[in-house]
Amino acid sequence: MTHLVAPAGLTALLLLGLVAPALAQPREFNCVGAERLEDDVFEVPFARRSTSPGEDARTPVAAAADLAREAPERNICVLGHAVREGGQTTSTQLAARRAREVAEMLSVKYGIARDRIRAEARNPGFSNRTPNREARSVVIVVLPAAP
Repeated sequence: MTHLVAPAGLTALLLLGLVAPALAQPREFNCVGAERLEDDVFEVPFARRSTSPGEDARTPVAAAADLAREAPERNICVLGHAVREGGQTTSTQLAARRAREVAEMLSVKYGIARDRIRAEARNPGFSNRTPNREARSVVIVVLPAAP
């Protein structure tokens, strides 16, 4: 049986707490079904083909951040939408970029821990007959606390 021994200097640093602990693993949760929730949902509008949230994004993002700060055990799904704004691949990429921008706002501007946030693209359809209500938006869903 082989035992690994840390060098004396490293052992001393570990005991003194001078070496940073390993980074925590991201929280385990997913956003499957989040689009079907009706409570604690905030819609952030985007201009056509834009990846940057406009001035009218501040209110819903701030409201979602306030709720998330009040309940730190709740996680957040940021779902980007972009239907019919180019080809299928372009629309999905646009939706993902929008979701990432809003997730960054929540994290950087409002101080929500990044491991509580999942940013994902949603592309419910690519037919001209598909309703376009969410086509240029990001939906923030503050998930219920895990049981």
